[in-house]
Amino acid sequence: MKLKLISIILVLIMLILPILSGCQQDELETVRLIEVTHSVFYAPQYVAITQGFFEEEGLEIELTNGKGADKCMTALLSGQADIGFMGPEATVYVYNQGKEDFAVNFAQLTQKDGSFLVAREADENFEFDKLKGKTVIGGRKGGMPEMTLEYVLKSNGLVLGEDVNVRTDIQFAAMAGAFLGGEGDYVTLFEPVASELEKEGKGHIVASIGAEAGYIPYTCYSATKSFIAENPKMIQKFTNAIYKGMVWVNEHSSEEVAEALQPQFPDTDKEILISLIDRYRDQDTWKPDLILTQEGLAHMMDIMELAGELNERAPYKKIVNTEFAEKAMKK
Repeated sequence: MKLKLISIILVLIMLILPILSGCQQDELETVRLIEVTHSVFYAPQYVAITQGFFEEEGLEIELTNGKGADKCMTALLSGQADIGFMGPEATVYVYNQGKEDFAVNFAQLTQKDGSFLVAREADENFEFDKLKGKTVIGGRKGGMPEMTLEYVLKSNGLVLGEDVNVRTDIQFAAMAGAFLGGEGDYVTLFEPVASELEKEGKGHIVASIGAEAGYIPYTCYSATKSFIAENPKMIQKFTNAIYKGMVWVNEHSSEEVAEALQPQFPDTDKEILISLIDRYRDQDTWKPDLILTQEGLAHMMDIMELAGELNERAPYKKIVNTEFAEKAMKK
């Protein structure tokens, strides 16, 4: 009788264990991620979402469009977001403000500017000299897109305020609308917005700011110093998933990447997505190893100084942590 009872109990345990195991696997840890804008520019991130790489790491992403680095950083510092995705210039500003619980960059996704200069008329022979006497809608003053634009204009021999007027009074999310409303002669826009305007005949891409500016540690993932200290396993899992997304993008065709991105950009034609991915590949947009180097941060701060936005440099070892990216590559 006892042996029969034990056998029944063992059978029940064998039936229940897979169910319990399945329940445990389904219990994903939620990560509140706020991104500076929603753009094909960040393809590896969206691939990590659509291909299930975050779920493989036991994470569920709650994604919010912050519509600007200033808003993303505010959400991060106030605890409304766990991880912020924005230009690392924001972490420099916060550190220099003397914040005790400042933000730390732990993974770099892009190494080029992702914006394009859009004109009202097509111009296959565009030269930057053509901006003389013109107004460019450049974005928020002190933001990475606007500072990179200034860097490119100055590198092409243009004097701001004399040769060309760069407007910095229009919020990042409102730039396309302002241009469509008749303001400015040119505007810098991210994708897919720039190509969608071109498709509609309302604007024409004449130059890549990323191609002109060269290497810049443009967008990084950051979290507060305290959040990283309290949640190192979550940060590592998050970084692992992003790295998997990066590898997947680099190993698959533009057509396959476009298909993977489609759920994140349902209103964008697949052919446009493919052309954008090709364009970003051609200018070597994505940082393969996710590591923000000391040289890279120094170059970004050079650009901030050139724009008159930086009086004191932030120490690399304070606002950058590379251990998570390094471990992700070893998995």
